[in-house]
Amino acid sequence: MQKTFDIIVVGGGHAGAEAALAAARLGRSVLLITMSLDSIAFLACNPNIGGTSKAQLVREIDALGGEMGVAADKAVLQMKMLNGAKGAAVRSLRGQVDKSLYHRIMKRTLEDTPNLVIRQDEATELLTENGEVKGIRTEMGYNYFSGAVVLATGVYLNSRIVIGEYTKRSGPSGFFAAVGMSDSLRENGIEIRRFKTGTPPRVHKRSIDFSKTEVQEGEKGICSFSFLNDFYDADPAAQARCYLTYTTPETREIILKNIHRSPMYNGAIEGVGPRYCPSIEDKIMRFRDKERHQIFIEPEGADTSEMYIQGASSSLPTDVQTEVIRSMVGLKNAEIMRFAYAIEYDCLNPEQLTPSLGIKHIKGLYTAGQINGTSGYEEAACQGLVAGINAVNYLKGNAPLVLKRNEAYIGVLIDDLVTKGTNEPYRMMTSRAEYRLVLRQDNADTRLTEYGRAVGLVTDERYEKYLKKQAEVKEIAERLETAIPPNAALKKMFEEKGMTVAVRGYRLSELLRRPEFGFGEIETLFDFSEYSRAAKSEVEAEIKYGGYIDKQNSEITTFLKADRYGLPDDLDYTAMSGLRLEARAKLNKIKPVSVGQAMRISGVSPADIGVLMIYLSKKG
Repeated sequence: MQKTFDIIVVGGGHAGAEAALAAARLGRSVLLITMSLDSIAFLACNPNIGGTSKAQLVREIDALGGEMGVAADKAVLQMKMLNGAKGAAVRSLRGQVDKSLYHRIMKRTLEDTPNLVIRQDEATELLTENGEVKGIRTEMGYNYFSGAVVLATGVYLNSRIVIGEYTKRSGPSGFFAAVGMSDSLRENGIEIRRFKTGTPPRVHKRSIDFSKTEVQEGEKGICSFSFLNDFYDADPAAQARCYLTYTTPETREIILKNIHRSPMYNGAIEGVGPRYCPSIEDKIMRFRDKERHQIFIEPEGADTSEMYIQGASSSLPTDVQTEVIRSMVGLKNAEIMRFAYAIEYDCLNPEQLTPSLGIKHIKGLYTAGQINGTSGYEEAACQGLVAGINAVNYLKGNAPLVLKRNEAYIGVLIDDLVTKGTNEPYRMMTSRAEYRLVLRQDNADTRLTEYGRAVGLVTDERYEKYLKKQAEVKEIAERLETAIPPNAALKKMFEEKGMTVAVRGYRLSELLRRPEFGFGEIETLFDFSEYSRAAKSEVEAEIKYGGYIDKQNSEITTFLKADRYGLPDDLDYTAMSGLRLEARAKLNKIKPVSVGQAMRISGVSPADIGVLMIYLSKKG
């Protein structure tokens, strides 16, 4: 049996799948170790891909040559564009997917990938020597050797589920917990912490009174997740339906009466939970004056009657959960098929990582996904892709792929983790991206395809499609400078808006800048039918928000100046007189790669940066 590989990936979740695919597609021999083949790319919680800010991550993964967007498009049941009425910076695609089908698609993709061996076993020990990773040891007693290792262990490290007074050592959805690796990581000097997440109940479809809920239809004519595919044009009537319902005053009373039985409130759970995805009991306790809370009912797949009760995650005892669910509108007779649970797990402090997602003191060891303190499929997948690419770069002796905050949401996410750390499960949000107007989902291919091509993951087919779109974007922008006189068509368009046409007429780009007009109106004046909707969408955003984009680009120039000042990793900050003690400790721990990164470290003040710059100047 083969026991030596270029790269070993531990864990077959969303991070592990992307890491293994990237490394194998780049020509390296890869071993993917997973405790269960049935858990590969498993959607353990919500049956969705994308959402606010997460769609940007999926499209960036796709632009770099990753797989999540491709699989999501194949498994989608319903598509919607969130924040469609708001600005382009926050619009985000969200797909309801068939979770069983998504798993099968990703598993088959991995199985059919050359250079990739998949093995069901549990990694229990990290093998290192003189500060370098050498491989792993498994529960079955095998030693596997490699030049690099990517740990993508998800929420499985020493995990336990909690439902009221009931606890069990288990991973999500009944999969086994990983019980050996945490101790091995500690023995190798890696700081471990304890986090928590959870999932809501699943209810049988036949027991729901949908007449008392609000139907949530899908949309057509919106983009797909993958740039390889055209716009999603399935009729809403042919898409799966989701439903909106609400908690009631009775829901609140049941929870308040039983809050002493909640492990989150009686001390039974020690791990820190996600602030931005609170349990139903947490929402009730924090917002007691709120009359009701939104609850979404979503299908788990096309071949099952399980319905996901989004917004009702909980760790309450099963009898209380039953009361709580049945107190909600339309759920009076709900049959719970799977109870909600909380899950605690070990993860590491991401401040121990370099921007390449490598462990600072162990060469060749990379980590990705929830082991780094993040939450969410999309956050995990993008880290897995970067870790897989950089494991290959490490073996080749190449510089790592490090995306900056102005280049990608992926760059924001990783920079936040390694520079600021996190004291709770980290969730990506548009508000975290200060340059979000230039990091839109429509232009992810423009921003990142060349990086993916340089790495070697972007195929000829994908690259040709990208070049065609870029040519279209240029041509459309040029044609939009066409001047239109105040003819009948222009007058009619203005009259319908209750506006008066200027005597001089307008350039098309001038019209497009106005909030009253979109590309649809522009096409009544000039023929753009030969161009793709994707190209027209990107040009429209660039023109409509041109002034704001110029302002952000100016801010980016300032940001990049600070990032150009590199810092050696052997700099001894304790020896710098003038730095405050907190700044010395933080800088010595994180070892920033640039002055720009040092400026973003919590606890490092502008005065400290001034001292650092003076020190660097003296050292030449």
